[in-house]
Amino acid sequence: MLSPKGLRQRSDLMQALRSFFLERDYIEVDTPLRLPILIPESHLIPFTSEGCFLHTSPEICMKRLLAGGCERIFQICHCFRQEECGRLHQTEFTMLEWYHKGWDYFDLMRQCEELIGWVARRASGFAGLVEGDLLRWQDARVRLTPPWERLTVAEAFQRYADVSVMDALRADRFDEILVTEIEPNLGQTRPVFLHDYPVELGSLARRNRNNPEVAERFELYVAGVELANGFSELADPLEQRQRFQRAIEQMQREGKTAEMPEKLLAELERMGEAAGIALGLDRLCMLLMGCDDLAGTAPLIFAEF
Repeated sequence: MLSPKGLRQRSDLMQALRSFFLERDYIEVDTPLRLPILIPESHLIPFTSEGCFLHTSPEICMKRLLAGGCERIFQICHCFRQEECGRLHQTEFTMLEWYHKGWDYFDLMRQCEELIGWVARRASGFAGLVEGDLLRWQDARVRLTPPWERLTVAEAFQRYADVSVMDALRADRFDEILVTEIEPNLGQTRPVFLHDYPVELGSLARRNRNNPEVAERFELYVAGVELANGFSELADPLEQRQRFQRAIEQMQREGKTAEMPEKLLAELERMGEAAGIALGLDRLCMLLMGCDDLAGTAPLIFAEF
């Protein structure tokens, strides 16, 4: 459980994030937590709630708002995923998610640099911050001053793994190698944007226009911790339907159930070109506070009841 000082710091962080987006003409939105249909994603297991699901992300609702005419939106909300609780995972966690029409994933990378710098300058008294732009977490010393490193997934596998990214995919070892061999090396001296994932791993991301074998998706790493996941949005309803169908078939093979999100697909083309990103606020708070795990950043967690 957080101390009163920790609660104040977490509150200050939330207000700094809100002020960042409000000063840039974003609309703060508040979408339902319980939904009848979720985006089909085989790697995420939702909680059920009396015939509905607790959302794993506000993404499906926020994309429909973009299709309805919103240009810039953000949301801070709780999300729910059935997964093992651990140092970096909780079944209930706080997410910051935002979308910007007319942008691509490189625009989001630049905004991430600006956002984290903004927060760091206003994060008074956070134990993990030294000299304003130097983050100290465990053995890492991370300089937050931009520009941050941009590293493609293919380059990361070439630099840190003993197989290529395509060989890892064929052997069904991509996630294993990413977690054990690559992630611990990322963001140890400055944050890293790991980008251009194989298109098979970018279910909601647009294909790269110069290389259709990869998706315009990135993940942000700081001190070896994955902090955010963003991409240029796929706005082609036909291709999105095909990707959803593959995910549904995979879930069915695993004994799970899923439905096609028809309303999202019907509105997707009206969304147009846009970019969106989800950032784990508990993880950001953990890094800024210098805590060893997420349990040290939450006002109360399930295990305390």
